[in-house]
Amino acid sequence: MLQRRIRLLVMAAVTLLLTAAGEKRTTIFVIGDSTAANKDISKGKQERGWAMALQCYFDDNIVVDNHAVNGRSSLSFINEGRWDKVLEKMKPGDYVIIQFGHNDEKPKSDRHTDPGSTFDYNLAKFVRETREHGGIPVLMNCVVRRNFFVKAPENDDDEKLRTQTFKDGVKMTEGDTLIDTHGLYRVAPRDVATRMNVHFVDANKITHDLEQGLGTEASKKLHMWYLPDTEPSEPKGKQDNTHYNIYGAHVVARLLADALCEEIPLLKKYRTYADFTVDKKGRGDYIDMEKAVSAALGLQKPATIQVLGGEWKKPVLPKRSKIEFVLREGAKWKEQ
Repeated sequence: MLQRRIRLLVMAAVTLLLTAAGEKRTTIFVIGDSTAANKDISKGKQERGWAMALQCYFDDNIVVDNHAVNGRSSLSFINEGRWDKVLEKMKPGDYVIIQFGHNDEKPKSDRHTDPGSTFDYNLAKFVRETREHGGIPVLMNCVVRRNFFVKAPENDDDEKLRTQTFKDGVKMTEGDTLIDTHGLYRVAPRDVATRMNVHFVDANKITHDLEQGLGTEASKKLHMWYLPDTEPSEPKGKQDNTHYNIYGAHVVARLLADALCEEIPLLKKYRTYADFTVDKKGRGDYIDMEKAVSAALGLQKPATIQVLGGEWKKPVLPKRSKIEFVLREGAKWKEQ
């Protein structure tokens, strides 16, 4: 295990040096499904994928290029030509985070794969072709569903959860133990990583420990789980135990960013730490600057707000407030 880790670190160091000699910035591509995907933020929509938030946790030397798409499996991602588009953009030294499973489990023939067989084959294809293009593959297994039911409810398509309201939710009684819904689909990425000597991040265990640690009620706060009339964008409420809201996406993105830096220590120097991020594209904790400032003031301690891109009216802060702004991606204050 130690020798494997040393080999991976040497390979990453050499590739990073080659990249530094050419283009300065390194890209982290993400391929996967709706749990990671970029989302529609119009009309105050709250759903976010964890990879949509990932840029907030790496500085401008790293560009997160998120290609994860709702409803995709490893099979459909390839067959729709989405993987080819990633390969076209990839340059030596870039990273590719590979995370599938949720939709590979589904029965439809255009998505279904089998762990130990076709699922592993597709993961190996991503790894092999990333390396052929000079990239560095990182396998992740799928994040957990919030399933505290003793028996998981029938679920042939997580995408249907978006059209359901609170009253459509499962009425089964919940216990206090999180129950796995992925089976061997969470094991296969680790197996492929071991066979192919690939970086691996156990996203399933990380999110399992997160949700189990929060417990039955508090874990709902990570997801698109709203009582009727409590969230303006979901007036009829929702019981979606798969997809993350803004808060949940950022909690998970922080944990996975930390795990990436532990697996690949070279990334640690690019890791950023801020209390809040504001971004008009919806990648941050807030889209509105005033709400970000209000949240920072609510901490009643020195706080840091990252600003991703665009022109902004500089907030007028109360006297003695200690808020530091970090302008990124060309962000600037409007001239007064």
